Amino acid sequence: MNAETTALDLIEFSNKIHDIVPPQSHVETIASGFQKTEGPVWISESQSLFFTDFPAFKIYKWHPENGLSVFKEQSNRAVGLALDTEERLIACESVTRSITRTEKNNETTTLASHYNGKRLNSPNDVVVKSNGSIYFTDPRSRFLTDTQELDFNGVFKVDPANGNVHLLTPEFQWPNGLCFSPDESLLYVNDSSRQHIKVFDVLKDGTLKNSRTFAELDTAFGKGAPDGMKVDTQGNLYVTGPGGVWILNPTGDPLGIIKIPEGVLNIGFAGSTLYLTAQTTVRRIELTIPGI
Repeated sequence: MNAETTALDLIEFSNKIHDIVPPQSHVETIASGFQKTEGPVWISESQSLFFTDFPAFKIYKWHPENGLSVFKEQSNRAVGLALDTEERLIACESVTRSITRTEKNNETTTLASHYNGKRLNSPNDVVVKSNGSIYFTDPRSRFLTDTQELDFNGVFKVDPANGNVHLLTPEFQWPNGLCFSPDESLLYVNDSSRQHIKVFDVLKDGTLKNSRTFAELDTAFGKGAPDGMKVDTQGNLYVTGPGGVWILNPTGDPLGIIKIPEGVLNIGFAGSTLYLTAQTTVRRIELTIPGI
């Protein structure tokens, strides 16, 4: 299919941004007409991008040659997506307030729905560690109208072997996007309400310690708040936020912002191609460093 191409609009904080975003890059809109897109993940087996349109309760599949199709007509208002170690789709479902897995036969398995006997709030975003452990954020969603059973917004871990759900930290006001450093020794978690990103050391048992602020985003650059996050193979952090996609080096210094006219909610990599779910559209841009 022919994608709509627009010129690159880049805010530069450092010349090093051009080591990541080539000056000749452009932004392609590959699909449009959605209500609000989220959770882009690339599945290598099908060479396709999967993403959610959560107000429409759908999960879509996009293939570079075959175009767009509906993967799930009823997603239970899935928001964030990730892949497990077998490339099965892991989803954060708002309606069921759970973490689910889509099996190879397309049946759905619930992996987590409660903590200490209480229903989760509304799982929002998720990442899977190389050992299969599932880490997810669980803020209270404005979409929900029934009773909130937990009195905090937490970050949790699901053990792959037994399905046990562990609270890692309740310190966030509105925990959202999260990702690991390339060696998985660090976990980054953003707090949308506070416009900052926290980073933790990951212990051998998968728990977290040494919480500290990694970076703060500036709303002077546009509307938005830290939301989706990914990392590249060199440890640079990509986070959607005010004005577009912020790129920070491994020490938290901002290198630049890829400006997008629509607010970008999440991002995902396929090699060095960065996919952006931007409200009513899905876009992509070619970078120089592969993502994780």
